[in-house]
Amino acid sequence: MGSAATMKVMGLALMVLGIGLAVWGFQLSDSVGSQITEAVTGADTDKVMTYYITGAISFVVGLFLFARK
Repeated sequence: MGSAATMKVMGLALMVLGIGLAVWGFQLSDSVGSQITEAVTGADTDKVMTYYITGAISFVVGLFLFARK
């Protein structure tokens, strides 16, 4: 397996991981504790935001690696 193929596989894995983290964060935002925190503070919990941000970064890096020649 060549270097380019390895980068594409790693990129695809990071994109899937990023989507998974974003979905997991979305599911956490629907939890009762998160909804109470959001109602009181007006913002998502730090844990939810961490999943969103990590998921987005992972997806973008994966997309870059996958699209790279």
